Amino acid sequence: MDNQVSGVLVATRTAFTQITALAIQYSFSIIGAIILLVIGWTLARLIHNWAYSGLKKVHGIDETLARFFANIIRYALLLLVFITVLGQFGVQTASIIAALGAAGLAIGLALQGTLQNIAAGIMLLVLRPFRVGETIQTPQVSGTVREIGLFATELVNADGVYLLAPNSTLWNVPVTNFSREATRKFDLSVTVSRADIDRALKVLDGLAEENQDVLENPEPRVFVDSFSGDNATLILRAWIATHDWWKTSRELTQAAQLRLAQSEIPVK
Repeated sequence: MDNQVSGVLVATRTAFTQITALAIQYSFSIIGAIILLVIGWTLARLIHNWAYSGLKKVHGIDETLARFFANIIRYALLLLVFITVLGQFGVQTASIIAALGAAGLAIGLALQGTLQNIAAGIMLLVLRPFRVGETIQTPQVSGTVREIGLFATELVNADGVYLLAPNSTLWNVPVTNFSREATRKFDLSVTVSRADIDRALKVLDGLAEENQDVLENPEPRVFVDSFSGDNATLILRAWIATHDWWKTSRELTQAAQLRLAQSEIPVK
């Protein structure tokens, strides 16, 4: 009986000694891990703010893109801190990095379409084929750009209908930007009989001179474009400021029809 009691006491002392040694050993690891987490979290936030402020000052870098890259830097630093903390407890970090790499590859394959949209969004924000407020047209969509995101671009078409276009559909196709240049050309085509060519040219020339929104440079031109039988097609070519193009082009079209009718020049 005494031997059993002595054995229990010895086992208890041994276990207590081992637990105490482990507590002392891992207490330093826990304290070190906490210190690493605090320092790493603080540095990640500081570097994030510094990167965001610096990227915003770079010409051609959109705020959305600056925030995106800054967040990537921050989370990469936090991941590095997390792996370092695990190393404090004797965890094999090489296996963790390999597992993370395999997980990243699997996620990348699963989200291939989404990653294509992100890559296209980055290129759109860097190269800027269009900006917010500009009117564009592609083979799939057309409208005024409301917002350019990392995944998709928001537009509103001429009918006031909201459109959401994945960025990959805007990056891999030709894009016509109606708002990028300061001026736009407008060609007004009128078909009259050969006998009325001179009078019609004078009427069209007078329209360009009277309209104040028609630019003087390049100067407007009126000319005969083609003939078809007894008819001739005349062109009034005028350059208009982009923001006035729609209004002025409609005014010229309406005025041409009215003036030709007043001059008794039938339009074919």
